[in-house]
Parts: sequence; C-alpha cells; structure tokens
Amino acid sequence: MLNDEYSELRKTVEAFAREVVAPVIGDYYEREEFPYDIVRQMGAMGLFGLPLPEEHGGMGGDYFALCLTLEELARVDSSVSITLEAAVSLGAMPIYRFGTAEQKAAWLPKLASGEMLGAFGLTEPGGGSDVPGGMRTTAVLDGGEWVINGTKAFITNSGTDITGVVGVAAITGERDGKKEISTILVPAGTPGFTVSKKYSKVGWNASDTRELSFTDCRVPAENLLGDRGRGYAQFLQTLDEGRIAIAALSVGLAQGCVDECLRYVRERQAFGHPIGHYQAIQFKIADMEARTHTSRLAYYHAAEKMLAGQPFKKEAAIAKLVSSNAAMDNSREATQIFGGYGFMNEFPVGRFYRDAKILEIGEGTSEVQRMLIARQLGLSDL
Repeated sequence: MLNDEYSELRKTVEAFAREVVAPVIGDYYEREEFPYDIVRQMGAMGLFGLPLPEEHGGMGGDYFALCLTLEELARVDSSVSITLEAAVSLGAMPIYRFGTAEQKAAWLPKLASGEMLGAFGLTEPGGGSDVPGGMRTTAVLDGGEWVINGTKAFITNSGTDITGVVGVAAITGERDGKKEISTILVPAGTPGFTVSKKYSKVGWNASDTRELSFTDCRVPAENLLGDRGRGYAQFLQTLDEGRIAIAALSVGLAQGCVDECLRYVRERQAFGHPIGHYQAIQFKIADMEARTHTSRLAYYHAAEKMLAGQPFKKEAAIAKLVSSNAAMDNSREATQIFGGYGFMNEFPVGRFYRDAKILEIGEGTSEVQRMLIARQLGLSDL
C-alpha cells in the first residue's frame, strides 16, 4: 500500500497525464516535435526536482516518488516519461551524487525546476553494451582545461532549446594497464561541442535523441565530476538506479495497454457482442494485467531496497528485465486486440507498440540484465 503522500502524488500525475498530456501528445508524436509546453508544466509542478533536496531547489522527495511519476506519465505516453527520466536520473542525479558544492549550486536549481535539462553522454557509436572496451572519447588536461575529443550516440535530451549541460564519460588516462574513465561536465554551446540533428526513430518520437561530437572541446579542469578515474563506477551506480526508473516507465506502458484495451473491448462489437465478451480476449487481458502487476511489485521491491541503503543491483536488473518484457508483450497483445486500428498511429496502442522495444535495449539490454542477475547469483565464478 502506498502512503498518503505517495498516493496523492500518483493521483496528481495521473490527472495531469490524462487531462494535459493525452489530448495533445499524439500530434507532437506525429510531428516528431519536442513538447516544450508540457515540459514547462511538469517543471512548474516540481516533477524534475522530486528526488532532490530543497536546498538545491528540489521537492525533498525520494527516488520512488520519481518512479511513481514516470509510471503514471508512461500510461499515456513514453516520450514525456523518458524526457523526465533522463533529465533527472541521468542529468541531475550524477551531479547531486558526485558533484562539488560549486557544481551543485551552479546546475541543480535550474535542473530541478525544469528550466534546464541535463543529459548523460555515455554510449558511443562503436561501443554499445561494451562501455569501457568500446569507449574512444578522450579528455586530456592542458593548462587547466580538459580538451575533449570523441563522439557519443543515442543521447536523450542532448539537443533541446533548454538543454544546459551534458555529463561526458571520457578516457582521461591509463591506470594499472586499463582505461582510466572520468566524467566531465560540458555546458551546452561550448565551442567544439556539436549536436547533430535528431535521429529518425521507430518510437519515442516526441523525445529528443541525438549524436554528439567533441572536437578539441575545452572546459575548465574544475568541470570534472567526482574523482578522476571514478567515472566507470559512477555510471554503474547511475545505471543501477536508472534501471528502476526504466522499469517504472515500462510498467506504465504495460498498464496503459491494459487501460486502452479495457475501454476498447467494451465498445467494439463482433458477432453480436462486445469483443470483451469472448474468453479469448478476456484471457489476453488477464495475462496483460498479471504481467503488469508482477512487474510493478518488482520495481517497488528494488526501490525499497535502494532507499533502505541495501544492495539492490540484482533487484534492479530483475525489475528492468521483467517490466520491459511485460511492456513489449502487452503492447503486442494490445495491438492484436485492436486489430487494424492497432496499426494506426492515431490510436495510443500503435504508439505503445513502437515505444516498447527500446525498453528492452536502453540503459542495459535484456541480455545484460540476465548477465547481471547471474553474476549476483555467483554463477560467473563457476
């Protein structure tokens, strides 16, 4: 059971998603346009500052509050939900977790208000899941400045009009025969920092995703985020937390499929009855609801362990794995239930189907989640 504070937040975001986002997001999606007006309203509600303390302009909540919000938004649209998730989990939280007092003061108030979006530049065109092995971006100290060269791919929130800062993971040297990886904050508009045009994507079409390139891009030495050489450990922690958030988003999409189907099967007639009268349809929706419910319990459990300060890597991987699978399965079944209408972009389930697949890929593929689970079970030592 959710306490009163969580319940009130969930109801507030549910109403916002239904009354503000749902009526307009389809048009944004088809135009592949970033929904600045919706983002501004989310900022005014304090959603970008949910897990950040009040001293940094946040709402003084916690990460579970963010997850509940992501779930409710994704019941209606995943583009809006991923914009919030990436801005907070990947943009603001690393600065909050690892930043200096000066970095927090400079960036967190604007990030918490939604006035500015942050991004996290990790993935590279030739890297994929092999982050350390595939990393080629470098940062070299020169006269009190970092000189950054390299390319990042598939970076969310990196090219909007309100993007303010990108945390860039880069090789800053060698330590014990291995790459020394650090994270450096690069403000938008820095000379040598180029943002490519938006990708043409299968889904998440109302979110911003781009390739970034750095050519002799210079930033002050004090833009180093956390300790030098700790970038790999930092982004592993960031991704562990982010997997719970993506699990929540996935549960929202899965629940949205159930919501849409329950409405549709009462209206659509076939052979003299609403199609919900037939057991074949009933069983599909029952399975969809069961997948959603169990996935929600998985991310609730992972969030509970995280907030209690207990190890949660395995639980986060489980939550991300089962919930992304549920989102994919539910969107496929919802499209089938809608029939030809499910193939039309004007219906939400068509959007859900296009949005679901990336959930099995982003912030760690399903294969990576299985690897992490097996490793936490001690199987990698056999």
